[in-house]
Amino acid sequence: EMDNEIYSACGYLARITMDVMGDLFTGARQTMNWLATCARLISSQGTPVAWISPIGVPAVQPYRQKQPYTVVTLLQTVVLINNNANLPIHKMRQVSAFPPNYVHSLDSSHMLLTGLEMDRRGLTFSAVHDSFWTHACDIDEMNDVLRECFVDLYSRPLLEELKQTWELQYPSLEFPDLPERGTLDLNEVKEAPYFFQ
Repeated sequence: EMDNEIYSACGYLARITMDVMGDLFTGARQTMNWLATCARLISSQGTPVAWISPIGVPAVQPYRQKQPYTVVTLLQTVVLINNNANLPIHKMRQVSAFPPNYVHSLDSSHMLLTGLEMDRRGLTFSAVHDSFWTHACDIDEMNDVLRECFVDLYSRPLLEELKQTWELQYPSLEFPDLPERGTLDLNEVKEAPYFFQ
């Protein structure tokens, strides 16, 4: 019973948090909703959501319905899961996972572009997810590279590019209009003291 109460309380907190985030960051919420709506359209065709990252890496969400089957032996009963790529897609997971997966593909593109620029400059670079490292004597330059690569990446019309590839891939689908672009001046990122540390 305590587990049910904890689960309910966590669900309540998640809803409240998302509501507040939606109020504070309306542009981000609109973009997430647009991404989920597009994923819903694509998955309604029975195909997994796929896209090309800004650095040209194809991404396909692997979420499919699982097919459990039971193997009974003299000693035990074992439930195995068939994860065959021919199984129907899991539409709900395709939709709910796409917005964060798309953002992860943007983050990884930023990381790789930063790593390539650091290498071009002859600087040591290492990273895990969103934690970037170099030698202490090169931190200031790495911070400049991080910001420059970020501004270069996000100055591109990323959502427009995404929508155009989907319109070519799924000509029978009518994708919604893009969310309204905000007013952030990306060049302000170059002066932000706490962009990445």
